[in-house]
Amino acid sequence: MSLTREPLVVIVSGPSGSGKSTLVKKILELPNTMLSVSYTTRQPRPTESEGKWYNFVNQSEFQRMIDSGEFLEHAQVFGRNWYGTPRRWLREAREQQKDLVLEIDVQGAKQVRSQIPGSIAIFILPPSVGKLADRLRGRGQDSEDEIAPRLEGAQQELECFKDYEYAVVNDDLERAGRDVQAIVLAERCRVTREPERITQILMSHGG
Repeated sequence: MSLTREPLVVIVSGPSGSGKSTLVKKILELPNTMLSVSYTTRQPRPTESEGKWYNFVNQSEFQRMIDSGEFLEHAQVFGRNWYGTPRRWLREAREQQKDLVLEIDVQGAKQVRSQIPGSIAIFILPPSVGKLADRLRGRGQDSEDEIAPRLEGAQQELECFKDYEYAVVNDDLERAGRDVQAIVLAERCRVTREPERITQILMSHGG
C-alpha cells in the first residue's frame, strides 16, 4: 500500500538582489518540486509575465483575498506593495505529492512557519552589502527611488538570518545552487518526514 505524505515546504528568503530567484530555480530543477506563485499589488516589470512568478492584482482585489482568507501569508513590503501566498498551493502540493517552494520575505516566512512547523527556511545572503547595491543597479529593473528603500530594508532583513535553519552565501552561483539543492535533498531524508513508510518497511519482513 502506497502512503501519502505531507509536502515539504521550503521557504527561501533574502534581500532584493541576493539572487534568491535564481537559486529557487535551482531547487525547482529537482524532481517533485513546485513553485508557489505569489500575488502582488506592485506593477510588473518589463521582463515579467502574469502567472509565472507573480500574479498582479490591484489593491481592492488583494484586500478581497485577505478578507476571504485565501492567503497562507501576506505582508506589505517596504511600506508600499503587498505580497501574498495563496493557500491553494499547499492543497495542490498535497494532491500532486510534490514539495512546495515559497520565495517570500521575512515577514511572510514567520507567518508560514507559525502555521507549518515542519517547514524549512533558507536565507540567501549576498557576498556583501556593496555587492548587493551593485546587483540591484546592474539589473536595471528598478529606479533609484525604488532601490533606496530596498537597500535600507536589506539591512533589517539581514539581521533575520538567525531565524532560519540554513544560510547560503551567493558568492558563486554554481556552488550556491548545489548547496540549496543539497539542503532540500537532505531534508527529504529526515526520519521524521517518513515515519509511516519506515514503519511499513520494518513490518514487511513477513511479506
